[in-house]
Amino acid sequence: MVDEQPFAHPHELADLSIEGVSKTFRTRAQPVQALSSVTLKVRRGSFVALIGPSGCGKSTLLRLVAGLEEPDQGAVLLRNESPQAFRARGELGIAFQDPALLPWRTARRNVALPLQVLGEKVSEQQQRIDDLIELVGLTGYANALPGQLSGGMRQRVAIARALVTYPSMLLLDEPFGALDQILRRSMNLELQRIWMASPTTTLMVTHNIDEAAFLADQVVVMHAAPGRIVDVIPIPFSRPRAPALFAAPEFHAICDRLAAALDPSATR
Repeated sequence: MVDEQPFAHPHELADLSIEGVSKTFRTRAQPVQALSSVTLKVRRGSFVALIGPSGCGKSTLLRLVAGLEEPDQGAVLLRNESPQAFRARGELGIAFQDPALLPWRTARRNVALPLQVLGEKVSEQQQRIDDLIELVGLTGYANALPGQLSGGMRQRVAIARALVTYPSMLLLDEPFGALDQILRRSMNLELQRIWMASPTTTLMVTHNIDEAAFLADQVVVMHAAPGRIVDVIPIPFSRPRAPALFAAPEFHAICDRLAAALDPSATR
């Protein structure tokens, strides 16, 4: 069950480089420093989870990587390019907690939306769209409207939409945060299956320790006030990871280590 290979070789390529990034938001009351001197490298083809308390800057960091915010200091580079340049070519796939599907579009047409935004001919990408709908387990629902789908099914559509442009990097911001625990665990298994079939470099924000430990190759632990990285913990389990892993003592040991790292009173 445990993979004895090291997480990353120092010479492996990094898809994402975050160097000394700080970000402060101006409010009416007082400035709020969301991030302070954050440095992180994510190697190509890996799955990295960000965990931390509310307000520690996880989502802000994800928005910086997506090019939706600019750092006050430091740099964010995707294969030595700006996030904006990466996103403009469709090489960034993004899925948030709210699937944000267009209610008047079928699942197939929601998946196709990024292709239209990029000016591509959707008619030439129908096989790609259908393959993704099958990949996320929605065969038979391609023509369903969002209102006809369950919460988990809508999130699968959002993940398929994030993958439709063949992105080099996938960003997930609490994609299963609105789901109940039973469905969330089922979606963890589904996301692992989808990711292993299409292993895109992935950065995921989550509040759920079990989810982070089950899905990720590496878990980045953040603290708040200001937001900063306090630990980076490799996850030593080989893939595919079966549901039985959730009950394994070594899995609970990793989760306990993550929980301890989250404790702001812990000595670093």
